[in-house]
Amino acid sequence: MNSRHLRHERRLWAEGISHVAGVDEAGRGPLAGPVVAAAVIMPPGSLIREVDDSKLLSPAEREDLYDRVRTAAVAVGVGVVDHETIDRINILNASFVAMHEAIAQLIPQPGHLLIDGNRYRESLSTGSPSIPFTLIVDGDALSFSIAAASIIAKVTRDRIMTTYDHQFPGYGFAQHKGYATSEHREAIFRLGYCEIHRRSFSIKQQLELPFGETVES
Repeated sequence: MNSRHLRHERRLWAEGISHVAGVDEAGRGPLAGPVVAAAVIMPPGSLIREVDDSKLLSPAEREDLYDRVRTAAVAVGVGVVDHETIDRINILNASFVAMHEAIAQLIPQPGHLLIDGNRYRESLSTGSPSIPFTLIVDGDALSFSIAAASIIAKVTRDRIMTTYDHQFPGYGFAQHKGYATSEHREAIFRLGYCEIHRRSFSIKQQLELPFGETVES
């Protein structure tokens, strides 16, 4: 990323809002596992040029940048919502809950949120305060703060799914992280669903999609 990816942050910093948080999530599309959101406040004027949309980075690059972002950040919050909650309240609402949990962990609290995507629910029962926000479609490619959050969320979720790979062998969770790859589909056909599969998802519809359509590297 370069300095133009600080356009939104610079506007807010110029208005006297020093604590600007980027917010992003990982894991809305998979057939299994949690959805994870991260919120990151970076120091005004800071830029780690290697930070980018987590989907464009290799696993090794994400791991390296995860540590660099955590070291440089003013504050980092992470929210994790499990498969059972996703089944109960649906994936969109679960994503909002994860975001609010991540934001609520930030100390100091941000003065403004930059949120990836085009939807956000400002008020939830999690008790997090109302904070002004800006929605940015493709924000993980356009905002440094959001890209930093995307890396934290992605690496956190990948580590969770790698742990699940040991608990539920045979599904390949360490490789595909729960996304609908051909390997994952074949494992479901062979072994059936395991405890962490999202039962509320239209699994049949997901399995009929072209291979790789919902896969995130």
